[in-house]
Amino acid sequence: MISKDVLISYIQKAMPDAVVTVADRTGTMDHYRVQIVSEAFRGRNLLDRQRFVYQALSEPMQDGRIHALEIKSYTPEEAPTQAPSGH
Repeated sequence: MISKDVLISYIQKAMPDAVVTVADRTGTMDHYRVQIVSEAFRGRNLLDRQRFVYQALSEPMQDGRIHALEIKSYTPEEAPTQAPSGH
């Protein structure tokens, strides 16, 4: 298990400008959906972005604190606008 705050800190260590949104998909604190907006993704294709995030989270992925991870990665210009609450 890993808390959302610790997960975010791993990402922000690799990408200090990252705006990270985390959702616990199962309530077990080991299956997460993350949305990351960072300049670090500029010029990187989707696979490179995924690799970069997995590298940032390599420790909790290897020791089992993160079992499953769904990643959405964007540059600031690509970031979706927030949907209204409740939708």
